[in-house]
Amino acid sequence: MSAERAMTRAVAPRVATPDDALVVTRILVDAFHADPMWGPWAFPDPTTRRQGRNTVFGLLVEGALRYPWVWLSAGKAAAAVWIPPGGSELSPAQEEQINAVLHESLGARTASVLEAFERFAEARPTEPHYYLTLLGTDPTYSGRGIGQRLLSTNLERVDEAGVPAYLEASDELVPLYARHGFRVLRRFALDDGPTVNGMWREPGDPAPE
Repeated sequence: MSAERAMTRAVAPRVATPDDALVVTRILVDAFHADPMWGPWAFPDPTTRRQGRNTVFGLLVEGALRYPWVWLSAGKAAAAVWIPPGGSELSPAQEEQINAVLHESLGARTASVLEAFERFAEARPTEPHYYLTLLGTDPTYSGRGIGQRLLSTNLERVDEAGVPAYLEASDELVPLYARHGFRVLRRFALDDGPTVNGMWREPGDPAPE
């Protein structure tokens, strides 16, 4: 292998393994600290907010690691969690576990968060697609485009499979994903919370001019 090729492989994103679960979770927990849903709305108590997000994200990452579609950028600066066509975010056992965790940690907010999960599931298209559940960059590395490059690399793989992609985004992130060819498919508001945009991308869709 040439030195140039070895260097390219060293800096390229890679598929995460179960051994990376804690790293992926930590990146996403930190990246979503001010997220409209996963911040104060879902976890009103600031003293337990990070731990609550860590518990929920840990289960989502664990569920996604059943498939080879959790990605880490070079240097473990950003992470992307995808569910491939036909897959599910959680196993039945994990669904029971996350329900128990939410009831234990959220108290009065539990019903709203569980309803949000139901709204997400109802809004997802039935057509086979890759589902981007979480994408985030370690705040230490924010502003460098690392997460966007990771997304671009992932979408190249999605395009190779010839399958659409879907994600949910808050209003402020819609322009960012639109630059990657996603378009708003539907919008819905969470109970006393932010508006969620379900965004769809056909394979190979370029960003709008």
